[in-house]
Amino acid sequence: MEITGNLSLIGYGLSAIGPAIAVGLIFAAYINGVARQPEARGLLQPIAILGFALAEALAIFGLVLFFL
Repeated sequence: MEITGNLSLIGYGLSAIGPAIAVGLIFAAYINGVARQPEARGLLQPIAILGFALAEALAIFGLVLFFL
């Protein structure tokens, strides 16, 4: 039995788990913060979007390394 394929595909799949968990935690904290203090929505929303963008940048960086 011969196994063929590219090991970098597994590496990208594993590297995408971290940003996926991070995005979930970021928006869970955002929803929790707004639910506790609705008047802080204007302050929390840009911070949540910045955290989302940074977490997604890690996933995109992993995708670029996958193709190299």
